[in-house]
Order: sequence, then structure tokens, then C-alpha cells
Amino acid sequence: MELHLVRTYHPLGTNGNLLVAGKRICFTIELPWKNNQRQISCIPEGKYSLRKRYTQRFGWHLLVENVSGRSGILIHAANDALKEIKGCIAPATELVGPGKGILSRIALKKLLTIVSPALDNGKPLFLIVKDAKNENNS
Repeated sequence: MELHLVRTYHPLGTNGNLLVAGKRICFTIELPWKNNQRQISCIPEGKYSLRKRYTQRFGWHLLVENVSGRSGILIHAANDALKEIKGCIAPATELVGPGKGILSRIALKKLLTIVSPALDNGKPLFLIVKDAKNENNS
């Protein structure tokens, strides 16, 4: 299974559409692009494997694996990238500004409902991150 994250970059945050089979699951919010610097930048565009994980802090969420020069990149609930995210990706039900969304927990639950059956059956899950400007050229 492949998820496609199509991003739009802004100075104060990165917004995206998270798609499966061309259909939007939810929006996303991230930190602005700052050359992949730890804890202050979104991750680079590319293809990453995902796996489901549970922690006390975030409950069930997704771990983004094999990010060059980075570790601990998650897809977890948050509504304000600059205040709540340190390089991770947060799903959002609605975007309200650059790097800002609402109803993130609802969006995360929807995402997990879609991907969990594949992951629970041992099927691979990939995240493909692209710039919206280049989306029609791929």
C-alpha cells in the first residue's frame, strides 16, 4: 500500500494532502522546509516505509523509517506544527493556516483505520512525499 503526501511549502509551515489510490484521506501539517535540519524542518521529499507503533505519549501512530539524517519521525496528532511538532507529520481534518490544522486526532484515527488492516497482515506500507508543484510532472 502506498500513501502519497503532496505538499505545499510556506515560510511558517508545510501543508499537505495525504492520499491513497488518488483519494484524500486527510490534510497534513508539518514544519517549514529548512534543509532537513533536526527538529526544525519537515523531512525531505522521497519514499519511506511506515510501521504502526504505540507509545504512552502518542497512543497508536505511525513511524516513518529510513529518513536520511533523521530518526524518530512520526505521524501523530497535533494541530500547530510550530508549537507541537519537531520534524514529524500531523494529520488534520481541516487546514486553518500554514502548518496549522484542526481535529487532528479524528484525522489520525481515520488514517489508522485505513492502513491498519494492511500493516496487521504484514503488508508493506510506504509514504511517498512530493511537492505539489511537481505533482503533475510525475
